[in-house]
Amino acid sequence: MPDTPTKNVNEVILRTYPKVIFFWPMALVSLILWLLQMLYPTPLPLFGNIWLIVFFVNMFIVAFDFSSSKFFVLIMLVVVVVLLLVFLVPGLFTIIPGGSFNPGLTAQFYLVMTIIMAFILGVVVLSSRFDYWKIERNEIYHKKGIFSSAERMPTKSLRILKEIPDVFEFFILRAGSITLMPGHGDVIHLNTVLNINKKQNQIDFLLSHVSIEPDELDG
Repeated sequence: MPDTPTKNVNEVILRTYPKVIFFWPMALVSLILWLLQMLYPTPLPLFGNIWLIVFFVNMFIVAFDFSSSKFFVLIMLVVVVVLLLVFLVPGLFTIIPGGSFNPGLTAQFYLVMTIIMAFILGVVVLSSRFDYWKIERNEIYHKKGIFSSAERMPTKSLRILKEIPDVFEFFILRAGSITLMPGHGDVIHLNTVLNINKKQNQIDFLLSHVSIEPDELDG
């Protein structure tokens, strides 16, 4: 069954985004920590350590692709490392949480990081409004730029291939890749499409609707 209703779907718009879009958790954490740090006169070690951990995890997710098999291997590796640390270094967790390491991140730092990432993410989202693929019942076309003309091609014989190359990216923004194969011309590969399952269901609906509509009715 489809994840979302596909009734009255007459067109599907596909936008692909650069990897920086997955830094929205970092921007959100920076904003929250800025508001919290403003309540204290000196940098709190806890806030700084949280920011560094989120930064590391976010960078790790963006830097590597984790398929479903790699994801479970990573989880098992993390569990094994944690167990080894617990049994081999019993005093480790009594030392680290005590706040002995203080990166000294101030409220101004969190504010600057929030502004930088919010600006970059805003530009990315805005630029995607002017560069997208639109699939309708009878044609597919590419719109690029504010005043540029659209490249059109028929949807007849159009095939699609959906992939989820990175489990973490799917968890964060339900993102995956879609490959459009029009039957003639170049193959169109969109690396990072948000709400990938919803988009696939909508395209399947349009293509199935076209396939059951005869071009001509014999009398």
